[in-house]
Amino acid sequence: MVNGKTIRVLSRNLILTKNHDVSLQWLIGSPFFPQFTIISTLRCLRSSPSDPLSPDFSKEADDLRSLIIKGFHVIGALIIGKNGDLVQIAKQAINAACKLREILYNGDDLRNFDVIGGVSGSSSGELKFFCANLGDLNNVEDVESILYEEKPENYIWEKGCLLKCELPIKLPVYVPANNNSDAVGRCLNATEELATLFRDPRLTFILEVLDRSSDVSTRSVIIRGSELDFQIDNSKMELFGDTAKKSEGTSLCCSYFCSDSKPAVGAESADTIQVTPLINKSRTSPESAAPMAEYCPAPEEALLRVVDYKLEVICYAVKNLPLSHAVSKLLIPALVDQLTTMKNIVAPSFLDQHPQLHPYHFCPPGILHPITVFYELSYGETELKQVEARRALHLRLGLPSDRPLLRIANALRFAKSAANEGVSARKGYSLLKDVHAGIPSSGVSGGLVSLVQGSYEYHHYLQDGFDDSGWGCAYRSLQTIISWFRLQHYTSINVPTHREIQEALVEIGDKDPSFIGSREWIGAIELSFVLDKLLGATCKVVNVRSGAELPEKCRELALHFENQGTPIMIGGGVLAYTLLGVDYNDASGDCAFLILDPHYTGSEDIKKIINGGWCGWKKAVDSKGKSFFLADRFYNLLLPQRPNMV
Repeated sequence: MVNGKTIRVLSRNLILTKNHDVSLQWLIGSPFFPQFTIISTLRCLRSSPSDPLSPDFSKEADDLRSLIIKGFHVIGALIIGKNGDLVQIAKQAINAACKLREILYNGDDLRNFDVIGGVSGSSSGELKFFCANLGDLNNVEDVESILYEEKPENYIWEKGCLLKCELPIKLPVYVPANNNSDAVGRCLNATEELATLFRDPRLTFILEVLDRSSDVSTRSVIIRGSELDFQIDNSKMELFGDTAKKSEGTSLCCSYFCSDSKPAVGAESADTIQVTPLINKSRTSPESAAPMAEYCPAPEEALLRVVDYKLEVICYAVKNLPLSHAVSKLLIPALVDQLTTMKNIVAPSFLDQHPQLHPYHFCPPGILHPITVFYELSYGETELKQVEARRALHLRLGLPSDRPLLRIANALRFAKSAANEGVSARKGYSLLKDVHAGIPSSGVSGGLVSLVQGSYEYHHYLQDGFDDSGWGCAYRSLQTIISWFRLQHYTSINVPTHREIQEALVEIGDKDPSFIGSREWIGAIELSFVLDKLLGATCKVVNVRSGAELPEKCRELALHFENQGTPIMIGGGVLAYTLLGVDYNDASGDCAFLILDPHYTGSEDIKKIINGGWCGWKKAVDSKGKSFFLADRFYNLLLPQRPNMV
């Protein structure tokens, strides 16, 4: 250990590359934590094709400026897979981080900021850290002490909270009717003038608690632009880290809005302060005067174009940060940066198109802090540009390339009430989720249990005030399956009604128009058509000639739950069930099926459902010799496949 310096590592996955490829990663920390605290790493994507260690710093800065929320910043770089003199490689990483920081934080005082350089060679794979001060980059020190935090989420969220601000803006831009050459420039100028308003002394910020169920929900604070100090630099922000004292005087801190009753373990459960900016454009005069109108004729014919900006920013702050600092140093710069990012995307084509650009916030698995992603809603989530953009983000964040972790359905939802856990709302009805959780074992001796992965909703007869008793069991099983795809964020569509399912089958040509509004049964094949039509999901269909043959499929069903994890629809004769798991002893052949029965007609009472056997383990042949599946009926099993997508 040199000079008592210790690297504190919160990120669970520091090295994002595979196969020892040479790559550069940015180390992310926070101005509120000690300088050598690594919270996450992001892969550098904008670099020379021939040299991954030669970044395009301008493009990297543009990407990271929109991706990383205020309250976190770049504190160093990590070079992976390069062998040689470790000190020289560390200097290369430190220099890269310094160049990136100069672009990202040009206005900050960085002279006393230490930068981390990490090295992991392809031969040994050992991870080494070095540091250097921006005032003397040639003096690189070896940091031997590395501390890995056991509960990194607690380390971040017990200390901090979020600020959230939504600001829709309709910006009028006048352009010459007969000359479009200056249109883009006028749009850029109008947006830049708008950005200056965020520092207008007339601007007022109203701060209040986002979660209305919080014990501090009645509190609110008004901060005026004239009261803000815009000269605070990042080095001073560290005063509010681990060793900070409570702010002195009458200044209120973020903790004023933080509840003591709920422990935060992630971004969705964190205390969140809603910030609303307002501006008073009226001018008061000490003297009374008659109304006046000023006539300013335009020198040429002009057209009005309205640019629709929907700003939505979140920022991270420690709880003992004064609210005025949180607004001036975090929130306002975040609004300016987001407006700049949106301006650069919208302006070039604002005359020809009306882009529906919207920011979304995500906190995917393995990433300890939220990130912000911009999506063009007019494209749709399956449009190729959106898919490629998400694939690049997965690569930058080290996320798996076959999970939809950054789809809109997976965006952060704030102020979630604990009372709603395990319950979903659908057209005024509360739907139970994961009703099989806590059901005792099946009774199969020495069996291996394989279950559905993730969450689903229980759909059954008579829900939504709709009477489908006697014919709608397969529809309800399909609704349960589609709810699984929704809750795993593979889609954002609503669970379809019976009529919408019928309309989908008519639209693809499987049924005649008279099928819509009927009470006709559907089976596994129809379900596969609807899943393909609505979700683009493929299905495997397994046929058995008799219910007595179903136990022979247990090994295949167990593999499905282990590899795919989706609910299965079992259809036989006029009955349909949803299969949530199997318990199978490969040696003895003894097995049981975890059945979710859509024929239930009661209320959403979990005890009544479990005690009545509407969700539970069913032996193919019970202790009394009675068979659950009918020997004189054929059965089709629909096995939806988990999409390989981002």
